[in-house]
Amino acid sequence: DLELHLQRCQQLSVTVLTDHQDLSNTELKTITNSPAPQQYRIRAKLRTYKPQKLHQSVKLHCSKCNSLQEVPDGDDFDFILRGSASTAPNPELHSTSWYESVTWTTQDQKQREIVIHFVKHDEMLQHPEDTLLMIEGGTLKEIWKLTKRFKCVIPVRSTEDDLELLDLSAPFLLQGNVKYYGCKQCSTPKPMKSLSSIAAEQQPSWEPTEIAQVLGIELLQYVFIMKFTLVDETGALNAYLFDY
Repeated sequence: DLELHLQRCQQLSVTVLTDHQDLSNTELKTITNSPAPQQYRIRAKLRTYKPQKLHQSVKLHCSKCNSLQEVPDGDDFDFILRGSASTAPNPELHSTSWYESVTWTTQDQKQREIVIHFVKHDEMLQHPEDTLLMIEGGTLKEIWKLTKRFKCVIPVRSTEDDLELLDLSAPFLLQGNVKYYGCKQCSTPKPMKSLSSIAAEQQPSWEPTEIAQVLGIELLQYVFIMKFTLVDETGALNAYLFDY
């Protein structure tokens, strides 16, 4: 457990980084005054680390524009879904050559209309574990139920001509318990009919990278980031951890 390990490190008077055993210890002052990149072995105390809570270390990174952003929470997604539910599904977009649509009305007071579009392959519906579906008017709870049964779920809304993705503040794709996001700056979202090219493949795999590509989405990657401040008698050094 990294968090426990870091707490123990802070309690110790000295933490030794054991990499580069062939090198002698170098003072932090020397490192900060030297050109990068070089390899060093240091003997230092861990003064602080950020963030304090490990889950806050996970961010979303765009490899194209190199931006970093916080992972949106469920409340943001729920708010976007509720907003999109105010747009009535367009019946003219139901059951096309590449997807089959099912509509039902909820029994609650609002009597929401929900439409699920099941993408077909060779004019046939695939097994649930291989199926990609698009949903209009669903709540967060309903979408999570669908992700437990079907391979991929894409929240959409109707326009006059086609189905389209929601605001990119929401995940454009859910697979299992993973939410996939697109970069707002680098993406140029295309209408959902672009997915028909994957449905026409011999064996559609519905991989997130391929889905993102045909939909004009620059896929954001989850990254793990931490900052450590190390000190010795000669100075301080900030060390950054960045990994996918």
